[in-house]
Amino acid sequence: MTNDNLQENYSTFAAKYDQLFDDEMYTAWADFVAAQTHPEDLLDLGGGAGRLAVLLAQKGYQVDVLDLSTDMLSLAQQHASTAGVEVNLLQADMREWSDWSKKYPTIVSFADALNYLPTLVDFRAAIRQVADHLTSGGQFLFDVITPHQVNVGYADYYYNNDDDADNIFMWTSYLGEAANSVDHDLKFFVYDDTIDGFKIIREIHHEQTYPLATYQQELRDAGFTDISVSADFGQSAIQETTDRWFFKAVKA
Repeated sequence: MTNDNLQENYSTFAAKYDQLFDDEMYTAWADFVAAQTHPEDLLDLGGGAGRLAVLLAQKGYQVDVLDLSTDMLSLAQQHASTAGVEVNLLQADMREWSDWSKKYPTIVSFADALNYLPTLVDFRAAIRQVADHLTSGGQFLFDVITPHQVNVGYADYYYNNDDDADNIFMWTSYLGEAANSVDHDLKFFVYDDTIDGFKIIREIHHEQTYPLATYQQELRDAGFTDISVSADFGQSAIQETTDRWFFKAVKA
């Protein structure tokens, strides 16, 4: 496979992966942010294709999007242009972006972005970068999938979509080797005119989560206070069966 073809595959996968999330979830994330803040400078950490950033920009926020993937950031630029809003794009690793000197009153991270960090050391590095880039009293809003979601919700999970010929994919999940981890096997079938058939674009996505007490302790160790946790985009108290925790933490 040539480098050009490899890059084309990554670009195609980014576009297909971007379509997996329900638009209603992005609206709910945007409403969660708006309920906790008011329009001002904001950083979307691991903001991917910029769908949340666009919604927040439409609400009057001045949004910067930080992501490691240049393909995702290209999509973010396309989404922003289509919506007629401006977002600033930063290509960086969320574990180390100390060369970016700007500080924010609010930093957010949703859509499993922090769950893609492979180890607790990586998570620790990321939230300490967040603390370093928040103004005093600034807020960190984020969500993560819970151990219940990993061990129960994703146990023997599979989903096949063949109703739309332009978006045929298979999604199978397996429990990972590490405790509270899961591997998602994603296969997209993309029609190729040159072979009059479908080619497969495949990636394995690893997600890692931790007990609630671990997240709370790591946040305290990073210098955060007033840590609150909720479910259902901030609308409910957490339960044993909660699939996603929503955090609000304040930089001391």
